[in-house]
Amino acid sequence: MSAPALKSAAIAFVPADDTSRSSPVALVHLALAMGGFAIGTTEFATMSLLPYMADGLHVDAPTAGHVISAYALGVVVGAPLLAVLGANLARRTLLIALMGLFGLCNALSALAPDYHWMLLFRFLSGLPHGAYFGVAALMAASLVPPEKRTQAVGYVMLGLTVATIIGVPTASVLGQSANWRWGFGVVAVLALLCAGMVARFAPHDRPAAGASPMRELGALARGQVWLTLGIGAIGFGGMFCVYTYIASTLIEVTHASKAAIPLIFAIFGAGMTLGNIIAPRFADRTLMPTAGGLLVWSAVWLAIYPFAVGHVWAVAVVVFAIGIGGALGSVLQTRLMDVAGEAQTLAAALNHSAFNIANALGPWMGGMAIAAGYGWASTGFVGSGLALAGLAIWALAARAARRPSPVSGP
Repeated sequence: MSAPALKSAAIAFVPADDTSRSSPVALVHLALAMGGFAIGTTEFATMSLLPYMADGLHVDAPTAGHVISAYALGVVVGAPLLAVLGANLARRTLLIALMGLFGLCNALSALAPDYHWMLLFRFLSGLPHGAYFGVAALMAASLVPPEKRTQAVGYVMLGLTVATIIGVPTASVLGQSANWRWGFGVVAVLALLCAGMVARFAPHDRPAAGASPMRELGALARGQVWLTLGIGAIGFGGMFCVYTYIASTLIEVTHASKAAIPLIFAIFGAGMTLGNIIAPRFADRTLMPTAGGLLVWSAVWLAIYPFAVGHVWAVAVVVFAIGIGGALGSVLQTRLMDVAGEAQTLAAALNHSAFNIANALGPWMGGMAIAAGYGWASTGFVGSGLALAGLAIWALAARAARRPSPVSGP
């Protein structure tokens, strides 16, 4: 990696003193991953709690589904907004504030008196999502040598992937056996636990000299930032295209038992977890080739998915492989550190806006294929096409990166 890239990757982290790194790096990463665990739990558990939430709020299921869209909209809006507004804050302070806001809004979600208040509280809950992951990734990467940055980002994202294995089933069972509101109450407690752990273990730092909202907005003038975000917004849509309709496919096509559905989702989460452990090790040596390889991997396994839906065991294998492709998130997060220059926080936060665009695009395109009569399994072909479209954007970014930069001055 070039010297300017190394400089830009760490530019916003300024330790306050020599005692700021007294906590082991592993504890800092654990504290940051706890936030990912809380966010992942509420993001995915809401889908499983939807029927119970609809009954409790006295609306039908499709109408209740709008609370998921409200959360995603909050992520898209909040990521750039809070990243820019928090440009003058130390990362540790900003992370604590973001988790505090996240915990408060989830507590309000648990207490929402009706559907319209629930819409508002879910939108507000989504606001800190992208900014938290962006800032947490930057802090995690700043605590390790440059050649281990993607692994550090992967550790933070492990909180999100582990949530799909442990947090989501736990919240779902609690919501089903007691009350759906407990699912959001538990997330509020997890968020406060994260804020406390960050306050205890994260190093004290101060904003970099010259940090400002205007400098963060400079990321929007960089073509490589937009290309990287495009890879995530389009290429990641393939995974969400299949994930959204897994349960319906298992019921309507595979004719699996209801007990098998949570197991398949857990297997998907296990694949994501493994991917975020393995792929970053390659990305720290060859970043862009690893991103391209993950897109090819996803395109292949998504194309295989329609041929596997006849048997539960085959679906399990393919879904596990598709989950591994989810490691693309950590890889693109590091890529943004390299191409954002001094506008690190905004670029890192926008990564999660891009993924939530993918979360909207994939299910929408998959739904169109299903509505057109191509069947539930057609989501695999649609998802593969999206992964290949992301690969095309990746090729443009790789080609542009190889072009020699113009030299100014003598």
